[in-house]
Amino acid sequence: MPNSCRTVIDEAYLNDPAHRIRWKRTLEFLQGSSSSALRLSSGLDLGERTPLTALLEQYFGCPFENTAVDLDLEPLTGSFGVVTAFEVLEHLYNPLHALLEVRHLLAGDDARLFVSMPLRKPPSLASPDHFHEMTRSEALSLFSRAGFAVLRSAEFRIRHPLFYLTGVKPLLRAWYEKVQIYELAVR
Repeated sequence: MPNSCRTVIDEAYLNDPAHRIRWKRTLEFLQGSSSSALRLSSGLDLGERTPLTALLEQYFGCPFENTAVDLDLEPLTGSFGVVTAFEVLEHLYNPLHALLEVRHLLAGDDARLFVSMPLRKPPSLASPDHFHEMTRSEALSLFSRAGFAVLRSAEFRIRHPLFYLTGVKPLLRAWYEKVQIYELAVR
């Protein structure tokens, strides 16, 4: 049975200005990490390949693989110095399984996992594609349960400021719609 919470990477997705803003803010967050100085042979980006994957390859200076397995059920294999899960966990029925699998892939004391996801919004603003939207405390609890320590975190908005002035629902998004992003290491 197909996962109704899975985002389809199509022209509409790729042309959404919010994604370009999210990718830019994500790269800005990565620039604050000491992991950029690491010599990496490869990385793993959970989910389908997007333009962000190519930007990650440029930033880290190594090729990135993408996953082709069911992240809710199937094991992950390999060894990586960096793994990214940008806008993935909220689409999974079992994000703990995915994080436990990633934990076993991270090679070395300096290995990092970078995760981003939307902060939980009221039901009227929640995306129908999201199975789990989490508060900060829920995300922190999930990371701890999976054996990760948070090294850094931030929040940012993904819309142009004028978007929020286009109606009542967009105005509510100005208050509620934020992305939370984390740099994690294995404890």
